[in-house]
Amino acid sequence: MATSLGSNTYNRQNWEDADFPILCQTCLGENPYIRMTKEKYGKECKICARPFTVFRWCPGVRMRFKKTEVCQTCSKLKNVCQTCLLDLEYGLPIQVRDAGLSLKDDMPKSDVNKEYYTQNMEREISNSDGTRPVGALGKATSTSDMLLKLARTTPYYKRNRPHICSFWVKGECKRGEECPYRHEKPTDPDDPLADQNIKDRYYGINDPVADKLLKRASTMPRLDPPDDKSITTLYVGGLGDTITETDLRNHFYQFGEIRTITVVQRQQCAFIQFATRQAAEVAAEKSFNKLIVNGRRLNVKWGRSQAARGKEKEKEGTTDSGIKLEPVPGLPGALPPPPAAEEEASANYFNLPPSGPPAVVNIALPPPPGIAPPPPPGFGPHMFHAMGPPPPFMRAPGPIHYPSQDPQRMGAHAGKHSSP
Repeated sequence: MATSLGSNTYNRQNWEDADFPILCQTCLGENPYIRMTKEKYGKECKICARPFTVFRWCPGVRMRFKKTEVCQTCSKLKNVCQTCLLDLEYGLPIQVRDAGLSLKDDMPKSDVNKEYYTQNMEREISNSDGTRPVGALGKATSTSDMLLKLARTTPYYKRNRPHICSFWVKGECKRGEECPYRHEKPTDPDDPLADQNIKDRYYGINDPVADKLLKRASTMPRLDPPDDKSITTLYVGGLGDTITETDLRNHFYQFGEIRTITVVQRQQCAFIQFATRQAAEVAAEKSFNKLIVNGRRLNVKWGRSQAARGKEKEKEGTTDSGIKLEPVPGLPGALPPPPAAEEEASANYFNLPPSGPPAVVNIALPPPPGIAPPPPPGFGPHMFHAMGPPPPFMRAPGPIHYPSQDPQRMGAHAGKHSSP
């Protein structure tokens, strides 16, 4: 091709020279201080075949070295990373993004048309401020709910891991822990994710990763409103330590009047109560599986009524704070219910057969020294007058619950056996 690296002089003014690459946060790595090499006109772009400046760096410890694969012009046309070719805004393949935004790829595939199209797009990029994408993507203003649900909010650094060591798979790797490649079992070779093409990903055609994400989007769950019309509360989980009540109010006030916002910092969740049921339904529909606040994806569900919550706690054995109580081994079970009225009247606490009156056992304690022993029962004077009122401990007791309250024990009725 005329603009390839083999051409020394022809059309060399279109070769690309850059000072810094266009990368996503995942490819750049978590270390803010990295060493990056720059090679001017080091490779041909794998899309437009024009020489461009290649950057190479290591994104982290025990990670493989990465380099830019396409030129910055092709990256700006699709708003993708120069290395992984994923969308810079959503972190998704181009095929998924175009399906969510209903975009149609009109980029030519032939060499001559591709070169003419690239020159026109470069002219348009130079006339723009560089903050927005150009072409059909720059004209798309509406956002898609599907893209918000599938978008990745945090970097996925596992994508930077080294490749699998082919010598270890064959049992011939002799470097051990010093081997820079992974010593893991490879995936199934018939897996469609094992066969990926960089041009198919860029043009959004036959991308296996995009097909997997689109299937996941079609089977995503829905949040149906509860049948109880009195419920106007939404549960918001996964707040973390950075999201405050003000952040939640700034997002949910657009759906309607908010009555109260209760943040439970210990559980990292919040309960947002709206004034009307209609506002709560709109907030649930607009926020389910697509609510991102301060870079964190939040989980939105409908709240439950107090009656249903109390029944679930009794059934599951949880406390008000949501902590599940495990049964302690070795402890006795629950106490039996109190006896009926007729069982109380019988006062048969030891389940004795009704053969006769219960025996009264009197245990006489020895008197202290210097005091004469009391006369035996029936020979001494009466302790109480026969016509007088009985003492308090001789009166008819109330409901008896314990054997120690039984007046027939410990000689309480000893006076009945004495002689007049």
